Amino acid sequence: MHHHNKIRSFGRPTNQRIALLRSLARSLIMHERISTTEAKAKELRPFIERLVTYGKKGTVASRRLATARLGGDEESVKKLFATIAVRYEDRAGGYVRIVKRGKTAEDGRKIAYIAFV
Repeated sequence: MHHHNKIRSFGRPTNQRIALLRSLARSLIMHERISTTEAKAKELRPFIERLVTYGKKGTVASRRLATARLGGDEESVKKLFATIAVRYEDRAGGYVRIVKRGKTAEDGRKIAYIAFV
């Protein structure tokens, strides 16, 4: 059965969608708070929470998985493992928060902040 397998496609091919999520995740790790559309923020949340869980494990295998998910960006992986994962050592999930901001004046897209708690 295909229950609960629907992901947002954003009208893009798979490789572009993966590149978008990687880019958003890298930006969130480096800046710790970004502004994007509400749909992209909702799609990014499980992606980034899995990365933080890898960082909490701290093993070589989890570092390699995180590097692969972030497209080989070593600087983001270092920050993820050294500062962000340490911050959530005794927290069992829920590492990011999405705050809805409203709509844009240009085309009415719903904008939201996504930030680490």
